[in-house]
Amino acid sequence: MGKASCSKSPAQLEHGLFLQALLLLLLLCCRHVSSQCKILRCNSDFVAATLNLRGAARASAYCTALRSYSHCTRRTARTCRGDLAFHSAVHGIEDLMIQHNCSKDGPTSPPRPRPPAPDHQSFPASEMCDYEKTFRSKHGRPPRYRHCAAFGDPHVRTFHDDFHTCRVEGAWPLLDNEYLFVQATSAPVAEGSNATVTSKLTIIFKHMKECTEQKVYRAELDNVPAAFEDGSVTGGDRPGGGALHIRERSPGRHVEIRAPYIGTTIAVRQAARQLSFSIRAAEEVTRAFTAEQDLQLCVAGCPRGQRISRSVRSRAAAQAARALCKATLPVEDVYFQSCVFDVATSGDANFTMAARGALEDARDFLPDVEKLHIFQAGQGCPRAPPSFPVLLLLLLCGLCALWLQL
Repeated sequence: MGKASCSKSPAQLEHGLFLQALLLLLLLCCRHVSSQCKILRCNSDFVAATLNLRGAARASAYCTALRSYSHCTRRTARTCRGDLAFHSAVHGIEDLMIQHNCSKDGPTSPPRPRPPAPDHQSFPASEMCDYEKTFRSKHGRPPRYRHCAAFGDPHVRTFHDDFHTCRVEGAWPLLDNEYLFVQATSAPVAEGSNATVTSKLTIIFKHMKECTEQKVYRAELDNVPAAFEDGSVTGGDRPGGGALHIRERSPGRHVEIRAPYIGTTIAVRQAARQLSFSIRAAEEVTRAFTAEQDLQLCVAGCPRGQRISRSVRSRAAAQAARALCKATLPVEDVYFQSCVFDVATSGDANFTMAARGALEDARDFLPDVEKLHIFQAGQGCPRAPPSFPVLLLLLLCGLCALWLQL
């Protein structure tokens, strides 16, 4: 059930490289950007407008999107003054307009519609902050749910059932919406290895009137507590505070956090020397974010430039890992493939437990059991050679990284 990812045209691949370089530049240079600078919104609108352009009208539509991108940067120029990422984006747009023979005057794209915010009337105190009960009463049917998981290398299963293996060293957001913020911090699985594992998880349940105070949960290797950071195990003294609570499934190794007020359940586990995260959340909750919150691994997976193949170089190591993983994961799906990669890369047989735990969570959390297993045949995609704008942005990224180290 894995989705094919190798059908993009050379133009789309080139466009993807440009966006990767631009995103990398933003990550390197925008650590302290003012919240008033809306360059990320301009970037996400351009992505949405050009990602699936095809056919004879592509050139015209691409120029229209570029002009809209240019207008967007001009509207936010005052608040982005002095921001290196903003100025790099402006120069990148100019180069692309020249390359594609786009005129500066002409039509622009209509604004991209924002995802609707959830109806707060779905969470009345009179219903004790029970999302599913209120949703059924309002719509006459149960809500739809989505599942996301991050485990092992880390491997990420998104809300849309895409599956990526990521090279995401450092802190990355798994979720960032109106109700939840989840951040995973990763470190190399072994010295000199491209593979990384999650060593810390931070989960923030945001304040919601009647239902919960803001609660922070943190887990680190060898410290998976069965309480929030303030020592409590519920959402506080609000009328619906009991609608957020933690229970310990395995002491120091596995906790479950239930949040019925937003139709959400989260599992945090430690297996071997890594943490894993799994969530089942109401679809409406997973969509409650703005354009500025577009970097979420659970929503879009890891950025293309951060994805790695699950191939193992050593045949002997792969065969030994397959034998170990087969004992606990009889179906050769992506969980099995991830297990083989993790065990062969780390040399730690206990990594079989990470994939098995993720599969157990998926079995508990997925509303449709037919989506439990994902199968992926191919790992790589051909890449087009980078064009001049891509090379220019990559050079700017390198200069920015050097500048930040001075």
